[in-house]
Amino acid sequence: MNGLLVLDKPSEWTSHDVVGRTRRILNTRKVGHAGTLDPMATGVLVLGVGRATRLLGYISGADKTYLATIRLGQSTVTDDAQGEVTTVAPPDVLSALAFETVLQRIDVLTGEIEQVPSSVSAIKVDGQRAYAKVRSGDEVKLQARPVTVSAFSALHHEHGEGYFDVDVEVTCSSGTYIRALARDLGAGLGVGGHLTALRRTRVGQWPLTDAIDLETFGQLSSPAQALVSIADAAARVFPSWVVDDSDAAFVRNGRRIDWTYSGVEEGIIAIFDQSGEFLALAQRHGPTAKYPAVFV
Repeated sequence: MNGLLVLDKPSEWTSHDVVGRTRRILNTRKVGHAGTLDPMATGVLVLGVGRATRLLGYISGADKTYLATIRLGQSTVTDDAQGEVTTVAPPDVLSALAFETVLQRIDVLTGEIEQVPSSVSAIKVDGQRAYAKVRSGDEVKLQARPVTVSAFSALHHEHGEGYFDVDVEVTCSSGTYIRALARDLGAGLGVGGHLTALRRTRVGQWPLTDAIDLETFGQLSSPAQALVSIADAAARVFPSWVVDDSDAAFVRNGRRIDWTYSGVEEGIIAIFDQSGEFLALAQRHGPTAKYPAVFV
C-alpha cells in the first residue's frame, strides 16, 4: 500500500480529518499530506501513503494555484469568513471604490513581496500554534516573510450595497497565505478585506482534474486503485535519470555513483533502472550522486 492520493478536499473538513478518513478507508496508519488546507477551503490535497510519504516534503514546497473570493469592505479577526467582523468600511467610501483602483492594488501585491502570515495560521509561536494562542485570547504578532505571487488576477467583481466582492486566481510559492492577500488588499485600499471562498486548483504537478472527491474514494471497491504509484509520481515530479545495471546495483545499496546525468545540474533527480523501477532520489555532490532517499 504505497503511492500518492490526490483528493478534492470537501469544505468544513480539516486536512487532519481527511488523513484520518483515508487511514480508515485504506486500513493503514502511514498516511500524511503535502500541505494543509483550511477547513473552509476545498480543492487539491495531496496525500502520501506508505513509503510515498517520503515524497511529501518535496511536493509541499511546490508552487500552488487558487481560486478565491475576496470581500472588500469588512475585516475579520481570522482574515476569512469564519472570524468575527472587526471593522466595516463607511458605505460612502466603499461605494466610491473603483475597480481600476482594486486592480492597481492587486498589481502591488504581485511578484516577490513581504507578507505577514495570518495570525490564525499554523505557525508556531513560543511552542504553540498561532491560531491556538489567538483562540485563547493572546495577541499574536508574526514576522513578515518573503513569498512570491507569480500571478494575481481578478476574474469577476460584484459591487453591491455594503460589499465589494472580487473573484481572483492566484499562483504563488509555498508558504503564501491567500487570507493574508485578502487582508492586505483591503488594507491597502483603506476599506478592509477578508476571504469568503477558497479552492486550491493545483499543487505543483497535480491539478484539480487529477483529484478524486473523498466520497467517491470511500465508495471504491478497491480504494488502492486510486493511488498513483511511487514510480509514476516520482517521474512526474522530478527529472528522470535512467542508469545502467551496474550503477543500479550501487544505488540499491546506497553507494554513490559518478554523476553522469546530462540534464539539470542542481535540484533533485529521480533515478530509475533500465526496467523502469524507481530506485532513489539523488542530487549532485561534486562528481558523484548522493541520495536524500532510497526507495528499494
